[in-house]
Amino acid sequence: MRCLLAAAGGLLVRDAGMLLRRRSCSGPLLLLGLAVCLFYQTLTVARNRLRSGPQQPVAADVRSRKSSDELLMEETGRFISTLESQLQVWSQKPPQRQRAVVLTGGHLVSDTEVQLYQQVLQQMDYEVQMSRYAETSSFVRTNQGVGGWSLLLCLRGAEQSCLRRISFSHLQHHQMVNLIPELMEAFSDAGGGLCHFHTQQPGSDLPMKPYSCGSTNQKPQIPQGGQSPVGVPSPGLVAMVNVYVLVTSVRPLTAFLHDITVVTASQELRGRPTKLRNFLLQRLGPTRSHQALGQVKRVICEVLQAATSTNERKQPVNRCVSCYQLLTFTLLFSGSITPAVVQVHTDFIFSAPTDDTFDEQITRDLIMGETLHVMLTSHTHLSSETEGRQYGGCRGTRAGCLTEDEFLLLLRFQQQMKTPSAFQLLCPSTSSSSSSSSSGPVSVSELLIWIGRFYELQTNSSARTDEMESSLRDEAAGEGPCVDPHLRQIYTNPPLPLTPPFQPWVKEYRAEVTFDTVTVRIRPEPISPACRVHLDEHRGPRMANYPIGLGNSRISILVTDAAELEPVVMTIYTIHVYRESRPSLPMFGDHVTCGFVQDCGLLLQPAQPCGLQPFSVPQSPRHTCSSGHVPGRWVVPCLSCADNRTCDWRDIAWQPDGCYHQVVDRPLLQDCMMDRKVLFIGDSTNRGMMYFLMERVNSSLEDWEKAHDTLVYRNLNGARTLVGYSYYPQFWLEKNQRPTFRQALLQLLHRSRPLVNSNLTVLVVGGVQWLNTNHLRTVREVLDRESLSNIQVVVKSLGMGFHLPVDGIRSLSLREVQDLYRDNNIIIATAKHYGYEVIDTFGITMGRYKEFLQGRCACHFHEVEKFWFSKSADDTTSANNGTGPGLSSQSDVVDTDQEAGSNALTYHVRGPVNQVYSEILLSRLCSRP
Repeated sequence: MRCLLAAAGGLLVRDAGMLLRRRSCSGPLLLLGLAVCLFYQTLTVARNRLRSGPQQPVAADVRSRKSSDELLMEETGRFISTLESQLQVWSQKPPQRQRAVVLTGGHLVSDTEVQLYQQVLQQMDYEVQMSRYAETSSFVRTNQGVGGWSLLLCLRGAEQSCLRRISFSHLQHHQMVNLIPELMEAFSDAGGGLCHFHTQQPGSDLPMKPYSCGSTNQKPQIPQGGQSPVGVPSPGLVAMVNVYVLVTSVRPLTAFLHDITVVTASQELRGRPTKLRNFLLQRLGPTRSHQALGQVKRVICEVLQAATSTNERKQPVNRCVSCYQLLTFTLLFSGSITPAVVQVHTDFIFSAPTDDTFDEQITRDLIMGETLHVMLTSHTHLSSETEGRQYGGCRGTRAGCLTEDEFLLLLRFQQQMKTPSAFQLLCPSTSSSSSSSSSGPVSVSELLIWIGRFYELQTNSSARTDEMESSLRDEAAGEGPCVDPHLRQIYTNPPLPLTPPFQPWVKEYRAEVTFDTVTVRIRPEPISPACRVHLDEHRGPRMANYPIGLGNSRISILVTDAAELEPVVMTIYTIHVYRESRPSLPMFGDHVTCGFVQDCGLLLQPAQPCGLQPFSVPQSPRHTCSSGHVPGRWVVPCLSCADNRTCDWRDIAWQPDGCYHQVVDRPLLQDCMMDRKVLFIGDSTNRGMMYFLMERVNSSLEDWEKAHDTLVYRNLNGARTLVGYSYYPQFWLEKNQRPTFRQALLQLLHRSRPLVNSNLTVLVVGGVQWLNTNHLRTVREVLDRESLSNIQVVVKSLGMGFHLPVDGIRSLSLREVQDLYRDNNIIIATAKHYGYEVIDTFGITMGRYKEFLQGRCACHFHEVEKFWFSKSADDTTSANNGTGPGLSSQSDVVDTDQEAGSNALTYHVRGPVNQVYSEILLSRLCSRP
């Protein structure tokens, strides 16, 4: 038997010391043994005094003037000092890099929970190894589950794998696992979802419901009622409360309760995280809240004690000394301060669905992070020299013995009590009285109680000061300087796989998402509450929905100092998100042609088919389209129209019904644009068409501005073509300061004069969704007054956009988008009535509404990229001029025909959907009557 000697109540300290010396204990252990002897003697005397009632003070003994409680606390303090001195002796040994194995189960490595474990472990100098399951982990397979690792974390989905693979009874003292097999067995399914120990104790008065354990589908319900008007006393507390319990030992039972809980009160649809003490104090007042908290602790301890005592007989002598487990207890208050246990989960469970899933992530990470800190801080690593040593014997004596396991338990418990955290002692209760006889040795359970009592008294002695300081901290939270301007975590929904994995000191990240990911919600959390986080700009939101366009998007996170009047940016984090294009399957053999008008994810015409439908390419020769608003569809080659994953989306084309749009070759286009002035008025989508025209006419795009005012370009086509642009509407200005549409149009005409009253002057008007029939009437009135009634007017109709729930801008419901479709038809009819040409961009964009590019409105189907271009005299490339099945939307080549020379900065308008309707515009401008 391995034991650390301690004397019984009847042994003298001198005799105990002689016995220790006879057993050849080492110096530090001898010191500990002597301390334990003293402590046992004092504790026994103090315990007997406490039981026998008040003692009369003896003048000759100064120590007897102190109360037994004070005397006990003094001796407990000495014992704790001895424990810490032994810990210092061990900590002086050469440090060894410890290895942690994290079994992720179904978790992705990019999950914030996995990243949290990585961060905490690396900060505590652990070497972290990742695997999915114990069976597939080379680190765990070594020596049948007992290898070089010191910490094993089995995340959700990997627990059963750990229980099957790990031999918990043969783990070494330095090895810690976040599972306790006794608890996993006790709170598992049995007989329709009942707990094992509950079914084995018929007639038990355990404060728990019969469906409390296992994966039962029965959901606990909150009784209705218990709510009273403001100012009227409540008849009782009615609420469902999730509390989080950290069990660090089962024999004897030691457990801690976290301060944060998730409360779902009656008539509330979702849970909210809050401090348990604050919730009870608010609902019950000071006295009854204290009583209720005591009942919460009593109820949980009774259930845990019943769960662990059932399996005591069949458990092996050796056990995992360092195992721990975080449990979720769901408690029901139904009009009384005494709750009932209605569910027990063997992992962390958030109580109820919430509007903001980040509450769950942040609460989970906070509790799990503190769990790791508490356990790892108290994790004493035994070296190979110390482990396995015989520390002396005490058989045949009346001494109380501490085994090596018990000593480690006491040492770690003391460190856990000492470590600052939001965990408070739950079991054993420091108010418990000793059950041992007056003459017998002090049990380990009593030692735990008095160590806990020691730290509890220390806490209570300064409770009022701490409470005042806490109140001041709460009031001053966020008002102090931002000393540590770093993020604790970046929470996203859906989770973004950041590269590299998030670390507070890394400022630049990249992430890739699939085509179907169109939005991401992001909420960065700073390390310090005095720091503020803003997205994109100094006064941007703390949390926001972002639309993720095809290709590259950029999200900026600004950490600012809230103590300043004006936000001062301390740190900038950047996330570059790349969204993949629609997956394509190249066509090498037979295929079918499929077409679609609208996507099934957004039914704008509910009575019409959606998604891919078989399409027959007309065999007879077709004519060129007579207008730019001929209805059509997108066509794409596929192996089967029933599965869009079998299509070659790189070969998608726009096919008008019964005709085709001629793609104008560049020489013909330059000739067509000779001496013409093309004026654009509208928003950024109209500006995208303008820059596409400029690039096609001029062979390249050497000038580009993201302008929100008026621009005039006179250097096109050998200075024989003028292009002008006026941004409308200027929505960022106050309504009384915004130029009206009439004013913006007149300014554009004035800046572009002289103008010819013929089709040599072209006005292109339109945008995403601001255009209506009143604007068309204004165009007619202004042109008549300016003697320009014979110029060519092209109306760019409405387009898809604002269909995603993005914070900070308006978003349209499905019904509103359907109304927009009808408004678009009215605009087209009105434009035709005035004799204007129409490019129906709504019909073209509605089937590909997911293929927007970057921008918060999700309405941009173009973007301008810049690059350094090497000029070459022989580079001549023309856009697709095919007149086959349709107008291709995948030609992103740049027209080049430039003089030889050095590199030059140029721009390129990319975007296949924008290219289609821009080519239709050019076709209509250059059509022969």
